Order: sequence, then C-alpha cells, then structure tokens
Amino acid sequence: MDVKTLCLGVLTLGDASGYEIRKQFEEGPFAHFFEASYGSIYPALGRLLDEELVSVAEHAQDGKPDKKVYSLTAAGRKTFVDALTVEPAPDKFRSEVLVYLFFAELLTPNQLETVFERYLAHFKDMACVLDGLNKGGAPNGRLFVRGMGQAFYKGMAAYMDAHRHELLGGGSSAKPVPEAAE
Repeated sequence: MDVKTLCLGVLTLGDASGYEIRKQFEEGPFAHFFEASYGSIYPALGRLLDEELVSVAEHAQDGKPDKKVYSLTAAGRKTFVDALTVEPAPDKFRSEVLVYLFFAELLTPNQLETVFERYLAHFKDMACVLDGLNKGGAPNGRLFVRGMGQAFYKGMAAYMDAHRHELLGGGSSAKPVPEAAE
C-alpha cells in the first residue's frame, strides 16, 4: 500500500496535521508494521488535496506558521475503502540487522554483541510501547493487529534471549567465510 493511501487510512481515524500523521507511524498504532516519513507524507497530502480526497484548514499559531489540519472528504473515504478491496501483497520482511547477524563471523565480538543487544532492546521496547497503548473502545481489528505486534516482538525477544549463546557464546562450529579473491 502506498503512503497516499495510508494517509487516507490515518485520516479515517480523525482530522490530523502532517506532523500528527507522522506520529501515527512513529509511536502510534502503525509504528510496529509500517513506516512513512515526512518526505513521503507531505507530497502524498499534496496529491490528495489536488485529487480532492482530503481538505485542509489552516489554524493560526502564536509565533509559528499556520498549522494545516487535513480532513478526509467523502471521496477520500470511498477511495480508501475501495483500496481495501484489492488483495494485499504478501509481506516482505526486510532487516539490515539480520544481514549483520547472518555475517556474524565477520564481526568482532564487541560489534556482534552491540548489534545483538540493540536489536533485542528494540524488540523489548516495541513490546512495551504496544502494551502501553490505550485499549479502551478500540475496534476489534485494531486490537487484533496490536496483539499480533505484541506476539511478534515478545516472541522475537524470547527467541533472542533463549538462543543468545548460539550467536554470542563462542564455540561455534561455523567456519569463517573466505575473503573474495582480488
């Protein structure tokens, strides 16, 4: 799903500024399964305005530029609902950290431990974020997705804790990969 469509989805939850939309992807309900940057959100909002799928109201702020708050139009809601009728593409898991861990034998023990510990901390932190979200009145779909996120992050952290010794404990039977010939 593209960022333009995701912005429509966020706006089904209520009116929001570009900053508030971005927050939904940083620490809100989308944080554990989708990423969208300011560099993609603001151009998407511009296109949605051009297509009359959203409207915008400017609110004056003291000592700051006017705040633009976007609202979903009826056409925008229909466009989003129509987008949900298209079968989603299969998920693709992408992780730079897993590349590092895959080539663990090429890292120094300190580098490997640092990468491992930061990755483990990330999973534990995200599980805490999801645990801390307000569940009051959330529709079943949102609660289900949150639960999946909690299961994922807690499961990954548990796996890493249980198998830490396999990666960090030394004594690996893996042989270093020979360097490429020049």
